[in-house]
Amino acid sequence: MTETVIKIENLSKQYRLGQIGTGTISHDLNKWWYKIRGKEDPYLKIGETNERDKKSDSKYVWALRDINFNVGKGESLGIIGNNGAGKSTLLKILSRVTGPTTGSFKVKGRIASLLEVGTGFHPELTGRENIYMNGAILGMTKHEIKNKFDEIVAFSGIERYIDTPAKRYSSGMYVRLAFAVAAHLDSEILIADEVLAVGDVEFQKKCLGKMKDVTTIGKTVIFVSHSMPAVRSLCSNAILMQNGTVKLSGPTDMVITKYMTSDSGTYSSVKIFDPPIQLPSNNRIYSFSVSEPGKPAGESIPINSAIEIKIDLEINENELNNRYDIGLHIKDDEGVVQFITRTGEFENPVLKRGRQTVTCFIPANFFNTGIIYLNFAFVENRRTVVYKDNDIVKVVLIDSGAAIRNRPPGFLKPSFEWKSSINM
Repeated sequence: MTETVIKIENLSKQYRLGQIGTGTISHDLNKWWYKIRGKEDPYLKIGETNERDKKSDSKYVWALRDINFNVGKGESLGIIGNNGAGKSTLLKILSRVTGPTTGSFKVKGRIASLLEVGTGFHPELTGRENIYMNGAILGMTKHEIKNKFDEIVAFSGIERYIDTPAKRYSSGMYVRLAFAVAAHLDSEILIADEVLAVGDVEFQKKCLGKMKDVTTIGKTVIFVSHSMPAVRSLCSNAILMQNGTVKLSGPTDMVITKYMTSDSGTYSSVKIFDPPIQLPSNNRIYSFSVSEPGKPAGESIPINSAIEIKIDLEINENELNNRYDIGLHIKDDEGVVQFITRTGEFENPVLKRGRQTVTCFIPANFFNTGIIYLNFAFVENRRTVVYKDNDIVKVVLIDSGAAIRNRPPGFLKPSFEWKSSINM
């Protein structure tokens, strides 16, 4: 059984909006009177959920509410959610930057935190001096820091500026040195809160590789990021936070899929145009859908099932001079186009005159689990795009076994035929 290094029980954090403290002498006296009598703070009974986009008359808000979870030794835990969900507040409490209003947490081991650019660095001290200062804060001796100093500087890649005051560093240089210090000093728990977004691509890959390495030697990593590929790559388990509460916890792929499908609901796997889209030359588009063969469009499609993309449209019977085609861009959950397909690739036109349903067939065992978005284009004479709809539909691809094993890397997961033959 894995040893628990972080245990959080009924953790909550309340803030008063707009002011420091309770704001009035009467509130302060009331809180003090309840406290000396051993009673609960009366203002803990009020306050609203932390929904940043909704106006309220309440003066109190719960940034975190009844958080419960454990983290084991050597585990890499991802924490995801929208802005304002409470992720950073939770990490600040774990790092002891602030305290909880109610509840408790227990940490076994020293914590190295990367909460924001410049955290833990004194701007007037040089990079060298800041390394020694951070090591001393973690309880390391000067000799221990000296033994790791060259390794830290080499990893950061800012050797030339190590004796320059930190106030002259760019945000990227801050992050490079801060991560190098946190990853190499003797701490048992590493906490990183989206700071890698400042670094360049090469350094981000370097950092993710280092965090994977530290988990193999028994260090625990808690990683907050809006980059789902990075969370998938690093973390075996994840927590989805929403409005200060834990909405879901479990295997990373399952949690990310839930997060990506719990957006505003703008997208779905079917789109019906009422009235139909009017195109040049009196052509029309009535609907667009993605589904399993012979089934209506639903919330998700298994990756071991074939996929049909259907477009219900009409080409004017009197339109004889122009050729019309359809183009599809298939994108991943980061919005990156992974491949395209179009009817214009064929010499003979696919679209006919009249009302029709055009279908694109994608074989089973082609995609990996996750979410895909489709861009749709209607093209005239293979050159002119007369209609375009980005993210026209969203499709959730699932695997019944994904919850019990790690998601393999990559956008595609094709099933190829394998054979072996005995050489005589």
